[in-house]
Amino acid sequence: MTLFGKTIQTLEHSLDYSSLKNRTIANNIANVDTPGYKSKEVVFKDVLNQELSPSFESKRTHEKHIPFTSQNHIRSFNVTTKSNTSYNHNGNNVDIDKEMSDLAKNQIYYQSLVDRLNGKFRSLESVIKGGR
Repeated sequence: MTLFGKTIQTLEHSLDYSSLKNRTIANNIANVDTPGYKSKEVVFKDVLNQELSPSFESKRTHEKHIPFTSQNHIRSFNVTTKSNTSYNHNGNNVDIDKEMSDLAKNQIYYQSLVDRLNGKFRSLESVIKGGR
């Protein structure tokens, strides 16, 4: 049993993911004119399996149904290079419109995580102060 449950830990991992994604997008934007540069993206692997595997059990009622497996995966996100495309004549594949859109979405996501974390801390502060 953890003192605060897993909410704060989950929010911390989500903030780590969003921070890495922000750095990766900013790096892509900074290299938009670099010849031969290939854009990178952050991949969050097996999120559903990680979240559901410890507590999700299913029964197959027919042999043709797809089985659910409860494999334990390590929570990980990796930076991968998209090397199979090229948008510019110099071999660069950074799409500045997509990167700016992804940056805006990620900033909104990050801010929502921070707001949620602040709410958790305000709740804990209220409990510590005795509801005042």
